[in-house]
Amino acid sequence: MKNRSHLGTRTNGRRAGWSLLGLSVAIAVSVSGTAGVTAAHAQATVGKVFGWAPAGVTITAHSNTGVHRHTTANDKGRYTIGALPMGVYEVALEKDGKAIDTRPNIKLTVGRGAEVDFACDHDQCAKPSGN
Repeated sequence: MKNRSHLGTRTNGRRAGWSLLGLSVAIAVSVSGTAGVTAAHAQATVGKVFGWAPAGVTITAHSNTGVHRHTTANDKGRYTIGALPMGVYEVALEKDGKAIDTRPNIKLTVGRGAEVDFACDHDQCAKPSGN
């Protein structure tokens, strides 16, 4: 009888060690899982404007909340303005700092970009070879 009562109150030190290890793993997994959700949420709140424009010109996006970003069309006539907060934008084609063509009311929504194309000479946006 003495042995049974002694066995019933005895605790295994190894069992407590596994509990601490399990707790540590659970905390690590939950912290890294939370970081992943935060990153996914942050990525889902920005969009981009992209399209065709004459090679070498500047394209600017202005939002109705004051965001202002610009880029230059590459040698093939492609451009992308990324990391834009959701909202409504006016996208402008600029030459010498002045807007020469604009596209108003471009709406960026979660998970979608907006393609905004500008006319190119003779439907060719790339720079002619040799220039």
